[in-house]
Amino acid sequence: MTFKSGNYWIPLRQHASFLFCGFLLVLFVSYIPYRKFQYLSVFLLPVSLILLIWALVAGHTVNDASRWVPIFGIKFQPSELAKMAMVIYSAFILKKQKDGGASPYAFKFIVPVFIVFFALILPENLSTAGLLFLEVMLMMFIGRIPIKKIGILIGALLSPVIIMILIVAVTPKNTIANDKSFLHRAGAWVERFDSFLSDRDKVPAERYDISKKEQVGHASIAIATSNLLGKGPGNSVQRDFLSEAESDFIFAIIIEEMGLFGGMFVVLLYIWLLVRAYKIAKKCGHHYFAVFLVIGIALMIVSQALVNMMVAVGLFPVTGQPLPLISKGGTSTLINCVYIGMMLSVSRYANSLEKQNRADKDKEMQLEIINQSPEPTEDMAEDNIKIE
Repeated sequence: MTFKSGNYWIPLRQHASFLFCGFLLVLFVSYIPYRKFQYLSVFLLPVSLILLIWALVAGHTVNDASRWVPIFGIKFQPSELAKMAMVIYSAFILKKQKDGGASPYAFKFIVPVFIVFFALILPENLSTAGLLFLEVMLMMFIGRIPIKKIGILIGALLSPVIIMILIVAVTPKNTIANDKSFLHRAGAWVERFDSFLSDRDKVPAERYDISKKEQVGHASIAIATSNLLGKGPGNSVQRDFLSEAESDFIFAIIIEEMGLFGGMFVVLLYIWLLVRAYKIAKKCGHHYFAVFLVIGIALMIVSQALVNMMVAVGLFPVTGQPLPLISKGGTSTLINCVYIGMMLSVSRYANSLEKQNRADKDKEMQLEIINQSPEPTEDMAEDNIKIE
């Protein structure tokens, strides 16, 4: 990036400005009462819908994918806003819990909105649509929606995807490459999956031709040339050859510079985030909107991080998912900072609720002690007078 601009301050200043704005967002959002977030979905759902349609029809195209819309000169990714809207909306619907599970109307309210967002994101961003699908399925499962209904939904969504894959499989590659319809990204999907699955049980020379698998090849070299402690911060070699080294493949560079211990530390950070979310949710008791909101946010961040790290180490086909709170990217950084602010808001409420419960228990214990103490008698009164 420095070579392109000729000024090493430009990328540094840009990323630092996003981090600073994100930090301010964390502080601001953390002091908003968590109950007000449920009304945010009323605003986010229509705005996300409009922006997704805009991106699909006349969005800014990068790497043959129309995923961005320009707002005040800044490229914005509507799918990130749509994921946030879907998490908040799902938590709001699932908060109505009964003895047998979620409200019988919860499934009917969540599914239509999810299908619309899924259909708008899928043509240009398969991995984000897949993460949204996983997120909503997990939230409905945790929200105690019957597994039978979730299974029917999964089958209904997978059927057209399988049909689409079969159509692409029998269509000539030249036709797919020149296709400008909503399936114009299908060729890239097939190529990535084919590259990931082919020759995994063989060792042909072509498999090690970096020119054919440039990103995967340089990421593998970065990991293979590292060790337990790495080459040291700033000493990466493959960052000069690996495209998207600052975003999609940042985890490979972390391992190259910080070693296996550094990579494990990053993994543990996300695991700890998930553990902390569980502890916060546990404190919230029967306040189900807070429970599902913090769990949904944690699952969204951690699942995206898992996909990014699996891609970097060659366990998943190449996608365009950044590493949350680490990769360079304005939209992703700001949205994830809002997520953290929401989790802190719920944590603040959970802590106050815990203190209130402790105070109530202390009062109950004091009342029990007072009630169990014997009533004063005349002999006790005389003894007190003698003592005085």
